[in-house]
Amino acid sequence: MAREFHSATAEQLVAAVEAVFANGDADVGFVAGFCDWTQDQAQRALGLGVDIGFLEKAGGRYKPRSPLCRFLALPSEEVRAAAVRVLLESYEPFERFRDRLRATGSGNDAARQTKELLGLDSHREQIKDTLISLGTYTRAIRTEGGGIHRAVEGDVGESLVALSKACQTMASAESEIRRVLGDCADTASRDDVLLPLAEALLKAIAGQAADAVRAAGNAVDSYLSALATRMNVNVAGAIGINGKLERFQQSGALPKKLVGAGKYLGHIRNAADHGVDPDVGQAWSVQQSTGSDYVGVACSFLKACHERDRGGPPVV
Repeated sequence: MAREFHSATAEQLVAAVEAVFANGDADVGFVAGFCDWTQDQAQRALGLGVDIGFLEKAGGRYKPRSPLCRFLALPSEEVRAAAVRVLLESYEPFERFRDRLRATGSGNDAARQTKELLGLDSHREQIKDTLISLGTYTRAIRTEGGGIHRAVEGDVGESLVALSKACQTMASAESEIRRVLGDCADTASRDDVLLPLAEALLKAIAGQAADAVRAAGNAVDSYLSALATRMNVNVAGAIGINGKLERFQQSGALPKKLVGAGKYLGHIRNAADHGVDPDVGQAWSVQQSTGSDYVGVACSFLKACHERDRGGPPVV
């Protein structure tokens, strides 16, 4: 029986995994919209993500499988490439392709032989293009011009060093978020609130404003879900930040001015995340200053909600 092979570029793989990680889990339609792709492009990139080991699929939805997914959400291309390299080293089609590339010196021959060795169901050109893209992205294969490619000798030590540095950077960002949030950090989920805010901070620093808004917006959304449970507010079926805030206002759990402050976060998140806006006929661009400000406003909003939750004085 032929083994299914999913053809995509390394950049598409990274974008698909990041989309799934950003949302917690996702279907093909969400990833296609998030990445502005066709459904076929999204399906192939997600399939490659599963095959390599980043993702797992259950019931038509995809969710993170490897903790390395978090590194694909960071702004550093070096770190992203390092994370892909770690899993690529145990991805059998790539291992076989690289071995045959060393033996033959020909990408076409290596792809044809890999297809036969593993019984892959794709055309050799798709196999070659995908595996060379993964190899060059991670610096496991070198392009020498004229269609010539060479396997790069050496281990994954540099990739592991890059990941180690990224862990230190992420830890510093998390520490800063905890400092800004103060006591509020003690009531917030690390995985669903603190780490996404840390990622948002790093993306804002890197000038990736829209990504910063998406990450911080996800953190606010998750915090509101947990806060609703503590304050006995029914947010079942409420969509996004603004939908949840409407429930908080209706129940009297949060005052009007605090809800209004939170809706700023909801509207900016929608602008960054929802593509073409019918009101203006095109997608919004997120200014770099907006991305930076958004992270700070998100932290201030969560602190204000925390004060309300513990019966403190009204702050905004």
